[in-house]
Amino acid sequence: MRKCYCDYRYLLLIAAVPFIYIQMRLFATQSQYADRLADAIEAENQCTRQTRFLIDQISMQQGRILSLEEERKRQDEECRQLRALVQDLERKGVKKLVGDVQVPVAAVVVMACNRADYLDRTVKSILKYQSPVASRYPLFVSQDGSDPHVKSKALSYDQLTYMQHLDYEPVHTERPGELIAYYKIARHYKWALDQLFYKHKFSRVIILEDDMEIAPDFFDYFEAGAALLDRDKSILAISSWNDNGQKQFVHDPYVLYRSDFFPGLGWMLSRSTWDELSPKWPKAYPSRIIFVGLKENHRGRQFIRPEVCRTYNFGEHGSSMGQFFKQYLEPIKLNDVQVDWKAMDLSYLEEDKYVEHFANLLKKATPVHGADAILKTYNIDGDVRILYRDQSDFEYIASQFGIFEEWKDGVPRTAYKGVVVFRYQTQRRVFLVGPDSLQQLGIR
Repeated sequence: MRKCYCDYRYLLLIAAVPFIYIQMRLFATQSQYADRLADAIEAENQCTRQTRFLIDQISMQQGRILSLEEERKRQDEECRQLRALVQDLERKGVKKLVGDVQVPVAAVVVMACNRADYLDRTVKSILKYQSPVASRYPLFVSQDGSDPHVKSKALSYDQLTYMQHLDYEPVHTERPGELIAYYKIARHYKWALDQLFYKHKFSRVIILEDDMEIAPDFFDYFEAGAALLDRDKSILAISSWNDNGQKQFVHDPYVLYRSDFFPGLGWMLSRSTWDELSPKWPKAYPSRIIFVGLKENHRGRQFIRPEVCRTYNFGEHGSSMGQFFKQYLEPIKLNDVQVDWKAMDLSYLEEDKYVEHFANLLKKATPVHGADAILKTYNIDGDVRILYRDQSDFEYIASQFGIFEEWKDGVPRTAYKGVVVFRYQTQRRVFLVGPDSLQQLGIR
């Protein structure tokens, strides 16, 4: 019995050895599987991270592709516009105009945006007097933006060349509350003038807006002005506008003046002056650089303006401008006299002669002092001069007569050396004289 018991123990011991071995192998195998599983999970995580990275890279590349596609579309559109412009120029023979046979006096450009009906009225007014002199005054319409009605209207005229300014750059105003339109206008003007002066090589450009009509002698006036502009480098621009050109304040269509105030609204610029203006063109308010920007370095340079306007501004810009239009723009007298400017001697407008010329006019005027300036002026035969002490005093006197009261950068509208001149009761001139104007003119 004892022997049998020992045999069972040996048998159990022998059976336990393989069992333990098998368990150890299973444990080792499980450990290996666990390590492999951990490696697989880590590999999966790594793959996930790489996949996400690749997705981010693809997204970035897609963004760049979209940006490049937009840029390509813009360049394609610009190329299309340039091709159309070249074809239009070739078709209308503008290249011949700048050849040896006929050199233009000036290009005429109408600045347009989104008012097709106004543009149509302006172009018809220009063509009425431009057709006989078209070779000397090639006509362009420059549109800012893509209003289809304006483009269609401009292209409907064979007598002009159409240009289109497409500006996709976002506008960032320099001060809160500023209108983006002022920045758009500045960009358009610079682009159009660069095109006409540097690409088409015109020596002079006459700038009109899309809400203007012109006088019968408009082109003869600017031809005479071009000769003056070439002779006298102290003249920044020739203007066809007089801010105080209302019917009740003008009389003589033959009279021109020098002015320290930029008149605008129909003006001619030379390429040499644009060479100075273009590099420093502002982001907004372009008239400021024309009016003020060069004065710091070019003191004494002025503008030529007529007594009777050669342009008429018919555009009423919204209800807020209604009263302004009724008071100042609607009553403007558009010249209707065919002045023979070629027979006119305009040498009195040259810088070295004009101070004496203007001073002599002022010396002959009767001084008026005290209150009731209008009554006293009415009772005096001939020209009168009224002294104002400062801006507020000027504004009060101007309001009594009904002329423009506004100043810009210390200069009253239309002023020359602080003197504003207008007609009162037909032929009588009224001179509103600044506190140091007489001294500047050498009058004691």
